[in-house]
Amino acid sequence: MTDSSSYVPPKVWTWDTESGGTFASINRPIAGATHDKPLPVGKHPLQLYSLATPNGQKVTILLEELLALGHSGAEYDAWLIKIGDGDQFGSGFVAVNPNSKIPALMDHSGTTPIRIFESGAILQYLAEKFGAFFPTEPAARAECLSWLFWQMGSAPYLGGGFGHFYAYAPSKMEYAINRFAMETKRQLDVLNQRLAVSEYIAGDEYTIADIAIWPWYGGLVKGRLYGESAQFLSVHEYKHVLRWAEAIEARPAVQRGRRVNRVSGEPHEQLAERHEASDLD
Repeated sequence: MTDSSSYVPPKVWTWDTESGGTFASINRPIAGATHDKPLPVGKHPLQLYSLATPNGQKVTILLEELLALGHSGAEYDAWLIKIGDGDQFGSGFVAVNPNSKIPALMDHSGTTPIRIFESGAILQYLAEKFGAFFPTEPAARAECLSWLFWQMGSAPYLGGGFGHFYAYAPSKMEYAINRFAMETKRQLDVLNQRLAVSEYIAGDEYTIADIAIWPWYGGLVKGRLYGESAQFLSVHEYKHVLRWAEAIEARPAVQRGRRVNRVSGEPHEQLAERHEASDLD
């Protein structure tokens, strides 16, 4: 890589070297499958292909919450996709998600299998399918959707922006870190101000908006993301976010869901694949 202080962009960019950083080996400017690999299919109607990143946790948390409410149709098989090994570029996975990102879901409960990709779409699909964690009253529903899509638009600045340059880039760039630290703190303040007047993100009830936002911003203020970033960002300043993050984390279904497809961290928090409820016991 060229020193950022002397780099002059060419007239036309070409992909001739790895970009560097933690994920250089799996980053590429083209889409599609790189190899043939069918996806496994278990016995449950819902087949999830994922990894316990913040985006992956959203779906497993919702599924565990649905099961806790007694929705037996939410039983699922969760298969591990090792993104560091390029599993997301296998032909089977690309057929479910042409964007090659986890999580991806197949619903085999009907006569025709349905594929759902993008974590926000999966949350909305499951919440509508089972009639839970998604308000039906128009104003409340609009509020929930607004915050759900706020997360979709905001988290890339936290993860791909701040997280990348603070923790994963091959060199520390002051401009990039400062730029995205400022934006991340602004987002935390947006949440803090909202949660100062609301028990949960979308109102008085726990919804898919909370489930979408918690793995990213709850994980951040709880010190689980990007090394020493919680100290760097002074997350103690956001007392309402911290209150909310701790309340969500106390939910048994959240504790179960965040373990599924996890292959790092403390051994007791890991569960590479989940095929039965008893796998989490």
